[in-house]
Amino acid sequence: MANTTNTTNTLEQVLDQQVANFSILYVKIHNYHWYVKGEQFFTLHAKFEELYNDITQKTDDIAERLLAIKGRPAATLKEYLEIGTVAEAGGKEDARSMVRSLIHDFTAVSKELQDGIRVAESAGDHPTADMLIGMQADLDKHVWMLESYLG
Repeated sequence: MANTTNTTNTLEQVLDQQVANFSILYVKIHNYHWYVKGEQFFTLHAKFEELYNDITQKTDDIAERLLAIKGRPAATLKEYLEIGTVAEAGGKEDARSMVRSLIHDFTAVSKELQDGIRVAESAGDHPTADMLIGMQADLDKHVWMLESYLG
């Protein structure tokens, strides 16, 4: 799959970081699902559940792809927080802050996925590039919808 050992390591690192990011996002969105309050509770409670279910599948897909190319995905909370770029929920966000935080996170991860797509393509790993392209499109759609929600 990869052309060089260094490219393979880079691709593995990219994928592992996204396992961490998506795992942190899962916990963060679950936090928001449980603790959202206010007039938009029913709307956001349901939307957050939809998002964490989507993130769960993406995490598994990335980890399994990493295993398929002989990598080892991080699998502990400690590792996720060490290598991820997404911050945990603070625990005191209001509903609008929760949505803004997810817009920020999804936008940042989408940009990181773009970098991962380039790494995968340069390694000749088209299945990984394709997977990341689909995930990037999904995150970009989530950003659009959450921005529309905020008005």
